[in-house]
Amino acid sequence: MNEKTLTVVIPAFNEQQFIEELLKKVLAVDLSRLGLRKEIIVIDDCSTDRTREIARKVAGVTVITQDRNSGKGKAVRKGIEVAKGDYLIIQDADLEYDPEDYVPMLDALVGGAADAVYGSRYLGSHPQRFVNLRGAKHPEQSWTAYLGGRSLSLVAWVFTRHWVSDTVTALKLFTRAAIKSIELDSDGFELDHEITAKILANNLTILEVPISYFPRSKLEGKKIGLKDWFIAIRTFARYGNRSAIVQS
Repeated sequence: MNEKTLTVVIPAFNEQQFIEELLKKVLAVDLSRLGLRKEIIVIDDCSTDRTREIARKVAGVTVITQDRNSGKGKAVRKGIEVAKGDYLIIQDADLEYDPEDYVPMLDALVGGAADAVYGSRYLGSHPQRFVNLRGAKHPEQSWTAYLGGRSLSLVAWVFTRHWVSDTVTALKLFTRAAIKSIELDSDGFELDHEITAKILANNLTILEVPISYFPRSKLEGKKIGLKDWFIAIRTFARYGNRSAIVQS
């Protein structure tokens, strides 16, 4: 069997506190059972701290630096542009999401049941995971963040007529064919919603699987805010269309 590749795209801006540990966790994920190797790409969005310096010291990681700070969405688009893998996953540069969840997500995608797999914080549980009730809020997640994210599932349904339990998840996995088939425009956090809307509008399917979650606060560097919620609504309104989604 020919070995295939998973490209891990990591947009990063001022993440010196977390980037080294995150990269070590990504490198440690064992994908041999799936016959996959990893291509790891950090897109440094013109950080003003030591993010890119630290990342460049980690063997097996490619670091690309943007000419100027342009937003998470533009960084992700750059990562998609240069990715060579058969599959592509978007991973935030902090430690809110566990790279070990790549394995159950890839199990679902490689099986051919969908074109994309979203890691959902709200779908249920399996051993050693926090979420034990559908829709449960992590005790360390703020109510603002929780309600904002959950309400965007309703917004997505209004404009796509399909339910996605966690539209703002920072673990999104795609086949190369699916993510390369859509033209993306957004530069900010709203790229998440543009991707979802366009994947669905192109009659591609999304499968959701439960993942673990370790939320961080504004003091720890969380950057998304209230204005991004309004931008998300506008994005779904602009790109939403009829589509298909599967949940598991």
